[in-house]
Amino acid sequence: MSETTPASGAADTATAPFRYSAALAAEIESRWQDIWEKEGTFHAPNPAGDLADPAAADVASKPHSFIMDMFPYPSGAGLHVGHPLGYIATDVFARYQRMNGYNVLHTLGYDSFGLPAEQYAVQTGTHPRVSTEANIANMRQQLRRLGLGHDPRRSIATIDPEYYRWTQWIFLQIFNSWYDEQAAKARPIAELVAAFENGTREVPGGRAWSALNAAERDEVLGEYRLAYAKEVPVNWCPGLGTVLSNEEVTADGRSERGNFPVFKSNLRQWMMRITAYSDRLISDLDLLDWPEAIKLQQRNWIGRSEGARVDFAVGERKITVFTTRPDTLFGATYMVLAPEHDLVDTIVPAAWPEGTREAWTGGAATPAEAVTAYRAAAAAKSDVERQVEAKVKTGVFTGAYAVNPVSGEPVPVFIADYVLMGYGTGAIMAVPAHDHRDFAFARAFDLPMRCVVEPTDGRGEDPAGWDDAFDTYDSVIVNSAHDEGTADGIALNGLSVVDAKAAVTAWLTARGIGEGTVNYRLRDWLFSRQRYWGEPFPIVYDEDGVMHALPESMLPVEVPQVDDYSPHTYDPYDSTSTPKTPLSRNEDWVTVELDLGDGPKTYRRETNTMPNWAGSCWYELRYIDPSNREQVVDPANERYWLGPTEQKPGGGADLYVGGAEHAVLHLLYARFWHKVLHDLGHVSSVEPFHKLFNQGMITADVYRDERGFPVPAAEVEEHDGQYSWQGEPVKREAGKMGKSLKNAVAPDEIADEYGADTLRLYEMSMGPLDVSRPWDTRAVVGSYRFLQRLWRNIVDESTGELVVTDEEPDEATLRALHKAVDGVRADMAGLRFNTAVAKAIELNNYLVKRGSTPRAVAEQVVLMVAPLAPHIAEELWRRLGHGESLAYTGYPVADPAYVVDESVTCVVQVKGKVKARLEVAPSISDAELEALALADPAVVAAIGGAEVRKVIARAPKLVNIVTG
Repeated sequence: MSETTPASGAADTATAPFRYSAALAAEIESRWQDIWEKEGTFHAPNPAGDLADPAAADVASKPHSFIMDMFPYPSGAGLHVGHPLGYIATDVFARYQRMNGYNVLHTLGYDSFGLPAEQYAVQTGTHPRVSTEANIANMRQQLRRLGLGHDPRRSIATIDPEYYRWTQWIFLQIFNSWYDEQAAKARPIAELVAAFENGTREVPGGRAWSALNAAERDEVLGEYRLAYAKEVPVNWCPGLGTVLSNEEVTADGRSERGNFPVFKSNLRQWMMRITAYSDRLISDLDLLDWPEAIKLQQRNWIGRSEGARVDFAVGERKITVFTTRPDTLFGATYMVLAPEHDLVDTIVPAAWPEGTREAWTGGAATPAEAVTAYRAAAAAKSDVERQVEAKVKTGVFTGAYAVNPVSGEPVPVFIADYVLMGYGTGAIMAVPAHDHRDFAFARAFDLPMRCVVEPTDGRGEDPAGWDDAFDTYDSVIVNSAHDEGTADGIALNGLSVVDAKAAVTAWLTARGIGEGTVNYRLRDWLFSRQRYWGEPFPIVYDEDGVMHALPESMLPVEVPQVDDYSPHTYDPYDSTSTPKTPLSRNEDWVTVELDLGDGPKTYRRETNTMPNWAGSCWYELRYIDPSNREQVVDPANERYWLGPTEQKPGGGADLYVGGAEHAVLHLLYARFWHKVLHDLGHVSSVEPFHKLFNQGMITADVYRDERGFPVPAAEVEEHDGQYSWQGEPVKREAGKMGKSLKNAVAPDEIADEYGADTLRLYEMSMGPLDVSRPWDTRAVVGSYRFLQRLWRNIVDESTGELVVTDEEPDEATLRALHKAVDGVRADMAGLRFNTAVAKAIELNNYLVKRGSTPRAVAEQVVLMVAPLAPHIAEELWRRLGHGESLAYTGYPVADPAYVVDESVTCVVQVKGKVKARLEVAPSISDAELEALALADPAVVAAIGGAEVRKVIARAPKLVNIVTG
């Protein structure tokens, strides 16, 4: 719904041909955008390479500011006014930094591989490259119209083969690396191979490296590589025909794209060993200027927890569990394995043990039948469904018993869907008296409970009468002793939880049946997709199935041109289906003859593609050195723009603005890739992004008909608080802005009606940048009128001549100017653009009331608003007689003498009542103010000769006198 205010009209043109109107704004904006482009106004020189500027002074010594926006995905729907909020904000800050003498790197690229383009291509028959490139061109045009000061030479698109050549190169660096825990860094895999060859490192399994064939060596190295292929439990989405990473699955167990159900399945996939960096990903958060909420999300996602690994014997085999509460081992009365655990098949006996309870069998005649049926049921559920706390607990007895290592007692082994392979070891020791989920399971299956942590709430030590588990660290251990006083005995009774954990861990370690360890929630990153529109892997396989990394000279492996790029999808609920990759259908591309150093041979290419996250893991490096064909980035340029400093101990971009929704996706992945490159010596910075700022979103009212379907918001009419569309009542609700909700407002529409500067100014003035705010088209006119008043203060609307005066500004005007400059500078530096706009409006209104604008003041006002409304500012600057763009003109600096008030009003109270107001100097001391107040005639009269018991002076604004 909108209510428009005409921006110009025929009458205005006739009576005021030089009025700031939509038409004039359009002409000014288009002209200045052409000038900026022609003159390369926003080109940022590098210290070295193609983008170095020989005419520039020593660039390496110049202060720099690297400002980034999170990669946009070019959509066919184009932009709505919510999209550019962050882009305008970073442009305002970049322009401000540039005017303050910084060499500013600000550009924008396009994250253009991935599902949306491919799905659109499948629906329309348009090749994804064609549609994506068209979308990029449209988005570039829309963004250009906003006057964004990007360096176009540095813009990239992930679908450009010259870009993804280096994505593939980085993948090979990761593939050819392993994580040395002793050195706490990645090292080349060749160094590990050399250690196996010369015997300084034992080969797993005990055989000599020379005795292994190529396939066996490949398998050994796969257990070390930071990028590896392995059969693992994955999130399989039949509706999309691809597997997904954990981060791409929603909280209700469905795909982030398309909202299809996701199932667990064992498939051979490419993985990234991001878990090797768990501790560093946590500890290095301390180096970053990020919102605490985002840091907390990453810490929680990585999920570091300290505890113990414990082995429970099952005949000749053992079940290994990880527990954060080894102090409760005596309370473990049963065990649970994830249904997918590979040990299940080896421990299931042929028949139920004598005395097995009917409730444990699931109604099956044998343990094998029970396990098979339960596994099938669990496979149809998502991880989230399996972890829901409130649901009825399900499970089945395997028929096997394990031995509790501290008590020696047999404990039954179940499988249950509330235990997942994705956390810990896929097995738990169940302590039902002190764990809520275990308690519910034990009650459902009539399993024993033992209290081993003394209750502090008066409930007693017999769990039979409990309603729920007792879970606390603030107590002592009870009922936890076995063979006390013997060599193999252990006694924990009376110990605190902390002391008991240490004691039992030492006991387990000494006997080789456990040890203290650290566990993480973070899983290795699933890095392959069964789709067409993505970066191909630079990997081939020989006739024995041994993988070979392609040499750098064979990069890029380009996405082949194919006619059929549709994924092989299935019924969304077909959990038994398996992926079939589109690239595998292109036999001419898949089978290839290559010479990898030992003569021409036939190989088969990897037919999975990389996820769309790959291209966005490193784009900050390509912004720095976009045309470098020899290196991913020149070290001199990387050190200049990203290198560590005293203010940035981890290095990284100076400002990164984007949505908080990427906290555990893009941000975590990019940090991991950057750290690998740092370890291998390719970059000096430890972190890619030093300062992170999460902008809010622009929301908009959604109008729905009686069916609940959105109707076009712009066509809705309002009468007495009621809303209708085409004569039918509709309901209004707050929501996001988007094409599907029929409430999107295109930035082009606002620019057509008011000009791009008005749109920029309005979006920056709507509220704090980090807070979501509702769009109101009717309110845009306020920003437009401010620009009109600014124009009129400098230009005559009838003649186009300047109306500024050559008079010296009076002291009041100087104070108004310098207070505004002081406040706006602080707001700009703090990204508080809404309050900066308010201060600029206040100053401009002062000049309107003043009746004339001195040239010296006008120039400062124009410079002050230039980052916010750059087109009108450039035009006014030119009309004020300046031949150069103001982009590099110094931003106004306040004179401290005019910022401080000349006098301050001090309130004097006697017995709590105001008796006088004094005009005093801001610098007056408490003693001086007290003496002044006591001498004031009105105060003397109010005291009336009474005894002054106390005087409280708070210079310069308050004096409180107590009498009597």
